Amino acid sequence: MLMEFENRVALITGGSSGIGLATARLLAARGAHVWLLARGEARLREALAEVEGERRLQKQRCGFVAADVAQVDQVREAVGRVTEAVGAPDLVINSAGAARPGYFVDLELEIFREMMAVNYFGTLHVVKTVLPGMLARGSGHIVTISSLAGLIGVFGYTAYGASKYAVRGFSDALRAELKPQGIGVSIVYPPDTDTPQLAYENRYKPAETKAISEIGSVISAEKVAQAIIQGVARRRYLILPGLDNVVLYWLISIAGSLAYPVMDWLVARAQRNINQGPADEKQSEDEKPSPDDKQPVEEKRS
Repeated sequence: MLMEFENRVALITGGSSGIGLATARLLAARGAHVWLLARGEARLREALAEVEGERRLQKQRCGFVAADVAQVDQVREAVGRVTEAVGAPDLVINSAGAARPGYFVDLELEIFREMMAVNYFGTLHVVKTVLPGMLARGSGHIVTISSLAGLIGVFGYTAYGASKYAVRGFSDALRAELKPQGIGVSIVYPPDTDTPQLAYENRYKPAETKAISEIGSVISAEKVAQAIIQGVARRRYLILPGLDNVVLYWLISIAGSLAYPVMDWLVARAQRNINQGPADEKQSEDEKPSPDDKQPVEEKRS
């Protein structure tokens, strides 16, 4: 039996842009009370206007709360405000995240802490806060978002990949623990998705990472959102947006240790192409972002 979204309270973190906003719009179109959580109030107001434009019923109550998922006190306050306004969330989608690729030797330790604080602990803080209400009701659904970089170590993603592996491990254990309690869990493994976050990442990707990324296709945030809604409606644990993604997931799962020589081959091929490429196609030193560039990772968190 498919899950119905009408009159359900949905809380979406990272809801002001990208996958979070696309998912929020679809939920509004299906009759849910949609609440967005992110850091930037100005962008939240703009996003809420889009969400309200998709509402199916006048009785739907939508809103936003500004908070940083990396700060547990802010998360508790935000969830409390949502609960007071429309009730405890029935559905939570943890779309807040951050990504900063680069060569490991160049990445500052603070970047590793940032990835874990937002991607892993940000998810943990939200789940820890909303779960008591779901358990008291005996129902609810939690969505976490990992990445293909949470399935296999990708060149250039030592910081991001580690945080997404953590989300994967957390979600696997959480699913087993909550299923007997009537609480559903889903984990999403999106490929490269056309969002401002991807544009930001592309500025910092090592040349090898860019070459590997070009093998796969980039899909839209709307397509990922559709996969999330369909997967949650069917109460699926694994959500794999895009056919290429499905094939890659099962290849990694079935091939096991063969995935590592494949990654080595991709890196070696990328390095050969980089070394053999025309000089005018190589990225100039002036175009490369400095390893010391401390510009914050914004898109999914804001």
